[in-house]
Amino acid sequence: MTIRKGFASDNNSGIHPAILKAIEAANQGHVTGYGNDPYTEKAVELFKERFGDNTEVFFVFNGTGANVLGLSTVTQSYHSIICAETAHIQEDECGAVEKFTGCKLIPVEPVQGKVTPEAVLPHLKGFEFEHHSQPRVISISQVTEMGTVYQPNEIIALADLAHKHNMFLHMDGARLSNAAVALNLDFRAFTRDCGVDVLSFGGTKNGMLSGEAVLFFNPELTKYTKYIRKQSMQLYSKMRFVGAQFQAYFKDDLWKQNASHSNRMAQLLESEVAKIPEIKITHPVEANGVFAIVPPRIVEPLKEQFYFYMWDEARSEVRWMTSFDTTEDEIHDFVKLIKQLLKNE
Repeated sequence: MTIRKGFASDNNSGIHPAILKAIEAANQGHVTGYGNDPYTEKAVELFKERFGDNTEVFFVFNGTGANVLGLSTVTQSYHSIICAETAHIQEDECGAVEKFTGCKLIPVEPVQGKVTPEAVLPHLKGFEFEHHSQPRVISISQVTEMGTVYQPNEIIALADLAHKHNMFLHMDGARLSNAAVALNLDFRAFTRDCGVDVLSFGGTKNGMLSGEAVLFFNPELTKYTKYIRKQSMQLYSKMRFVGAQFQAYFKDDLWKQNASHSNRMAQLLESEVAKIPEIKITHPVEANGVFAIVPPRIVEPLKEQFYFYMWDEARSEVRWMTSFDTTEDEIHDFVKLIKQLLKNE
């Protein structure tokens, strides 16, 4: 059973046909499991082409697994991880990072979804003091949970701050492709080249079925990563199907086509609802998310036709996400319904 497309999440979209075909094509005969296959090897090569030959690549099942593996590799249980109070690892991963790393998460107030050096600085204390958790990682999301995009100079500032204190910068890149399109930069230019140490590279929100990648830009960090991946239940036995997806994802810049479309649909949605006086856009629309304050009386009737999530019920703030398969007609139908509901009141 399928439901009418809405604006709840880019996770709700299906699989891009080219990726589905790649999975089917890989479903021939037998290959060695657990990543010792030509599909996985080719996918690793593709990542190295984009991020550098000395990049270490580990495939996992999902985004939470990617964040857990990346952070587990560079921490011990007495460490702390500084992140935005809205971060996915803080709000939406059911304490997975705390459980598997044993680390203390220190949430800070973001500015338009972004962690700033000014917010981090007060927590850079207690180094070598045995009664205090030891700050070890600054974790940021690109795109942020508020739909905003870090500029390269903002990432460099956080990386410099982290490295000055012998810490690491981790990036949760669940929507990294949307950020690349928004910045008009290749992946490396705003990750590795800006000082990111560990990157969770997501594709599921941009047309893939499953499977994410964890990238380490210092191979010396990964001596025990393969054991951590196995122990944390993220070693995919039939890994060829993840490798095949990433091959299709990078071929002919499919990732860019998908992300460009979803970003463009968000911009269209923003431009149309901005014409409605009763709607207030609350954050810059820089990728594929639109946040807005909506009259409470129309929320439920809207959700019945086009499902979406309430972000902040106290403010009647909603989140509308667009996907690679969102159409202009759906945007216009949605805006038309908003106008009808407001007119009928």
